[in-house]
Amino acid sequence: MDNQTNKNNQQNENTVTEGIKNTAGAAFHTVHSALETTENVAMNAVDGTANAINKLTNNNKDKKQNNSNNQ
Repeated sequence: MDNQTNKNNQQNENTVTEGIKNTAGAAFHTVHSALETTENVAMNAVDGTANAINKLTNNNKDKKQNNSNNQ
């Protein structure tokens, strides 16, 4: 093979390598974004559950206090 053919082959290999890196990077970014979204949804669910429990607990506390004041 002559020098020009070697150069062309090397450029093609570099182009393929960069394409693979870019594709892998894009895939990683997509998965990372999906995980962040999942985490946000899960944490919102936890916050909602915690708020509901606090509301129930406070309502029960208020009812007990009102009942003891009315006796």
